[in-house]
Amino acid sequence: MKWIPLERLLLDATPGRDLTRAPVLDHAHFFEQALSLAAGLQARGIKRLAVHLDDAGELAVALFGAWRAGVSVLMPADIQAPTRARWSSEVDLWLTDQAEDTRLNDLLAEPLSPALLNLDTCSLSLCTSGSSGEPKLIEKRLRQLTNEVDALERLWGADLGSACIVGSVATQHIYGLLFRLLWPLCAGRTFVRHQLPFPEDLQRASQEHLAFAWVASPALLKRMGDNLDWPGLSAVRRVFSSGGALPSEAAQSLHQRLGQWPTEIFGSSETGGIAWRQGDNLWQAFEGVNLSQDNDGALCIESPYLPTGHIEPTADAIRFANDGRFELLGRLDRIVKLEEKRISLPLLERALETHRWISEARLGVVQENRASLGALLVLSPSGLHALRNQGRRALTERLRAHLRPHCEAIALPRRWRLLRQLPFNSQGKLPQADVDALLRAPRPLAPELLSEQQVDGEWRVELVIPPDLAYFSGHFPQIPVLPGVVQVDWALSMGQRLLDLPTRFAGMEVLKFQQLVRPGDEISLTLRFDAERSKLYFTYRNADAPCASGRILLEAAHA
Repeated sequence: MKWIPLERLLLDATPGRDLTRAPVLDHAHFFEQALSLAAGLQARGIKRLAVHLDDAGELAVALFGAWRAGVSVLMPADIQAPTRARWSSEVDLWLTDQAEDTRLNDLLAEPLSPALLNLDTCSLSLCTSGSSGEPKLIEKRLRQLTNEVDALERLWGADLGSACIVGSVATQHIYGLLFRLLWPLCAGRTFVRHQLPFPEDLQRASQEHLAFAWVASPALLKRMGDNLDWPGLSAVRRVFSSGGALPSEAAQSLHQRLGQWPTEIFGSSETGGIAWRQGDNLWQAFEGVNLSQDNDGALCIESPYLPTGHIEPTADAIRFANDGRFELLGRLDRIVKLEEKRISLPLLERALETHRWISEARLGVVQENRASLGALLVLSPSGLHALRNQGRRALTERLRAHLRPHCEAIALPRRWRLLRQLPFNSQGKLPQADVDALLRAPRPLAPELLSEQQVDGEWRVELVIPPDLAYFSGHFPQIPVLPGVVQVDWALSMGQRLLDLPTRFAGMEVLKFQQLVRPGDEISLTLRFDAERSKLYFTYRNADAPCASGRILLEAAHA
């Protein structure tokens, strides 16, 4: 398809140029709706518009309609109450999917005339939390966005061809906005309207197209397991990843399954794209992006995606290679002081991740009687095996010993939290405030709920046993086993939540424990209540193997 620059998308309609499918939105319909929205905004006197729309097709109409009307656009990261309270004074109207807000169709009027958009007056403000968690606005001009999508097409347009763009990331953020919406809009490639956050959804949407490309996050790509149709998915033209570092084992797995390395994008809301890499540790700057370092070794950027003449400092420490590419060394703003000692959290995280028991690590400061470090860990399969067969204490002691050559004794973590996965947000970020909050939180007392389903009065609940469950402490030190009394308590608690049960515990019958329940196990719990006999029947299974079963006798509180 013919390339149409962003500023010319509302100048001439192009019938037959499909933008989306399911439902179909072609350029002519987009053209008419955007001009109709522009008229509606002008009629209401709107000057500043907040937009949060999950449908990328509707978002395209909203953005270009606002720009045609001379309206500045703010794109909040979410529409929760604190976000609304923070930005409401900045805007005249909220355009969202929520019933209480204005909807796109509410604003349509007799269309304005077609026009060339002004690259220097059309503006967009993006909301970002940054590494500190404090929200801020970042303004982009249409010229900067145009420069970036032009560069992406020059670099990868020939590879993508007519590929449909399928994404797991939201278009409310700069990466999704550029790669899932603005770039395909100019190129004439179709794009899937909605964010697809699960691997199975990404596969289903991809298989509807002969050619497709993925715009994804590391959080999704590292969850893509053996259950997918990898031979069918190997037709993917390119796999883009951004929002954080993609673990090397996840990149290697994708290379083995798809025959290509994922294309990782390094950038931010402030800077736009900075660099990319594919199957390499070193990053290559995008065309026209000039990089330098300050006296602390931090990366500084001059770019066509920034205001002319502006040099943007970052907190990313880098090391330049001889060929001009560079290695990321971690965030300088994640250097903490303990008893006057400067400690680089990224350096220690990388050291932990070199141990075969660790897939991912994040460190933070725990403020108690004295400040110390704590570690959030995602165990590798061999790490989970070590936990199950040696115990938590032996595992953490081995990891402390592994870290000793890399740091002073004061930097050795004193608190450890073992997670199934790190809680990255929708942007693929894990703010330091969230790390610190998890380290302060007590170890879990309940299983993780995967699903629950009722069939013919019987409930089947799928559960995962957290690797760091508090009940494993002391039961037993070297071989953690879920206590039987906890299994009974969980069955009763879930039964009370899902079924109409009498409230008073009256005893147990035919209680059996047949197989140990261990850290990381995925188990199913079946619950059935016999109201006539006032008995709750429960069974735990690990795959087809029974773990525990019994009957809990109950009676009404007044009995």
